[in-house]
Amino acid sequence: MTELKKFKRVVLKLSGEALAGEKGFGIDPTVVYALAKQIKAVVETGVEVAIVNGGGNFWRGLSGSNKGMDRATADYMGMLATVINSLALQDALENLEVPTRVQTAIEMRQIAEPYIRRRAIRHMEKGRVVIFGAGTGNPYFSTDTTAALRAAEIEADAILMAKNGVDGVYDSDPKLNPAAKKYDEVSIQEVIDQKLAVVDLTASIMCMENKMPMYVFGLNEENSIVKAMSGEFNGTKVTV
Repeated sequence: MTELKKFKRVVLKLSGEALAGEKGFGIDPTVVYALAKQIKAVVETGVEVAIVNGGGNFWRGLSGSNKGMDRATADYMGMLATVINSLALQDALENLEVPTRVQTAIEMRQIAEPYIRRRAIRHMEKGRVVIFGAGTGNPYFSTDTTAALRAAEIEADAILMAKNGVDGVYDSDPKLNPAAKKYDEVSIQEVIDQKLAVVDLTASIMCMENKMPMYVFGLNEENSIVKAMSGEFNGTKVTV
């Protein structure tokens, strides 16, 4: 078990599939509400929280491009999927009386604020949760890279990588290799050199250059986000 320090500000990275629950596709409101309850508990400890959503429960740009679609178009579709997830999570949080703002990298003023760094920081200082939607606003960049970029921009202490179906970083795929070894701690350089499946290479290099640690843990365990923040951390710390 790795001991966590007390954070002031974090970026929580959620995969799109995390919002789909066991269905694997779309949004399960029960699952979203359960996640929102955990995020509320974290906010109530005084930690400033920003969230980056994936969109894989609706669409994956890379999958579309592999089947003949224009890559940029496919990626823009994925960005829109993250906005759907962001609005669902915002709704669940505000139903729990957690003030929440969605900021998107692609302007859509009728439903969300445009991403403005200083405004995002100000929201968090006031105790609001900020959800960053639409990725970086550019094709060819994953939502993992978005999390690394936004974490650096808002000067977060760390990225909390909440994974679906896996509870940390392993030396090989634990689903394919029952003897796979789980790391309690691993450096970002080792992640890059050994091609460990944590985040993509662009996100890894961005974290390394900005000295941004990552804490990788599984969402399948009950109250895993709260436990990660309270020091009951059973995942993998990715150091810089």
